[in-house]
Amino acid sequence: RAEAFANKHHIARWFNDLDKAITESGCDVVDICIPNFLHHRAVLTAAKAGKHVIIEKPFAMNLEEADEMIAACQAANRKLMYAEELCFAPKYERVRKLVNEGAIGKIFQMRQCEKHSGPHSEWFYDVNQSGGGALMDMGCHGIAWFRWMLGGKPKVVSVYAHMQGGLIHKGRTRGEVNSVCIVEVAENSWSKHGGMDDRVEVYGESGVVYADLFVGNSALTYSEKGYGYAMEKAGSTKGWTFTIFEEAFNQGYPQELKHFIECVRENKEPLITGDDGRAVLEIMNAAYHSARTGQRVPLPFRPGAKKPIDLWLG
Repeated sequence: RAEAFANKHHIARWFNDLDKAITESGCDVVDICIPNFLHHRAVLTAAKAGKHVIIEKPFAMNLEEADEMIAACQAANRKLMYAEELCFAPKYERVRKLVNEGAIGKIFQMRQCEKHSGPHSEWFYDVNQSGGGALMDMGCHGIAWFRWMLGGKPKVVSVYAHMQGGLIHKGRTRGEVNSVCIVEVAENSWSKHGGMDDRVEVYGESGVVYADLFVGNSALTYSEKGYGYAMEKAGSTKGWTFTIFEEAFNQGYPQELKHFIECVRENKEPLITGDDGRAVLEIMNAAYHSARTGQRVPLPFRPGAKKPIDLWLG
C-alpha cells in the first residue's frame, strides 16, 4: 500500500516499517498521524533519532506512556507539540479574542459539541487499538479547547461524565457512541448522520458568543441526482446539503502545521505542548471513571489503567 501511494503521488521514498520511516527518511520533523496504540512507540523512536514531533490526538493510550513520551523529547532537546486544530480554527480564534477583549465579561460556562457518524478507519472501533470511543476520538478536542480558552493552564478540580454505548455501531465496537463530559461541558457523538457538527458556546456575565465551524462556510445546495463531495462524513449528497469550501483551513489544520514549523525554525515553544496533551488525557481518564461510577472524579487522577475505556467497561 505504501508503494502504491508513493507512486500515485510521485513520492520519491516509501517505507513499510514504522521505525525505518522515522529514522531513515532524513526529515527533521515527524508528524504522527497513526493509530493511537502506536503513538508511544513512534514518539520514543523519533526522539531517539533527534526528530521534532507533532502528534495527533489522543496523545497516548495512558498516562504512563504520556510521561515517557514527554520525558524522551525533553531528554533529546526536541520539541513536542500536541496537534489540536481547534486552537487554530479562525472562528474559534476570533471567539478567544473576543473573550480576551472583555466583550462578554467574565466566563461562567462554555459548551463544545462535536458529532459525526463514526470514524473513517476500522481500527478505531477496536478499543484495544483506540483506547475508547467517541470521547477518546472527539471529546479530546473540546477539552483541549476549554483549556486553551481559559489561558492554557487552568486548574480542573473535578470531572463528571455520562456515556452511552450500543445505540448504533452495535456489534462493531465496545466503545461509547455518545458522551457528555462536564469539565465545563463537552458533548460528543458517533451517532449523527449527514456530515460533521462542530460548534461552541461561550457564556459570560455580560454577553454570549456562538460559533460553528461549518455553518456559514458552506453553500446550501439541492441536488436530485447527488454530486461528488459535500463535506467530511456527509454520506449521500442527494436532496439538501451544505457544500463546504476551504474545509481544512476552517478547521485549522494548515495553521497548526505552519505554527509548528515556525517553532522549530525559530526555536519557540509550541502553543500546545505534550504537557497539554497529557492534561487532556488525564481529564478523559477521569471522565470514563465517572461514567462508570456516576460520581464526580477529583483531579489529579492517575488510575494506572492501560487504556481509558477500561475505567468504564471494567
